[in-house]
Amino acid sequence: MRTGLLAGAAAGAAGTAALNAVTYLDMAVRGRPGSTTPEQSIESLPVSVPGDEETRAHRVTGLASLSGIVTGAAIGAAFGLLRRAGLRPGPLAGSVLIGATAMAATNLSMAAMRVTDPRDWSAADWLSDALPHLAYGATTDAVLRALDR
Repeated sequence: MRTGLLAGAAAGAAGTAALNAVTYLDMAVRGRPGSTTPEQSIESLPVSVPGDEETRAHRVTGLASLSGIVTGAAIGAAFGLLRRAGLRPGPLAGSVLIGATAMAATNLSMAAMRVTDPRDWSAADWLSDALPHLAYGATTDAVLRALDR
């Protein structure tokens, strides 16, 4: 199957599942809470989320989760198109490139919205962000490669 937009989106969705799995594993092992930055990102948008306090909070949580899925699928789709256009780095380079792109896209957007400032993060913060994104990159790259066959 040739890669492209849909194959890339599917690869990105698989990568998103891997990112979430690694994140949840880290939360379970270290007993740490989930990040609130996705919800804070939704709250920072100039859009009104309707509902009473509880209903609105649930909607914001849902929108935050959906934004992660959409981001993961969109970055996968972009790399599917790039792969179809001839960009074919090796497995390690592809994994790192895709993971770093996803990490940069999310962190730069959150920094631009003043939700977080990565310059203030500890080494543990960086590691707990980098490892799931590396899992995203490795899974997305592996699925794209598998779809080439």
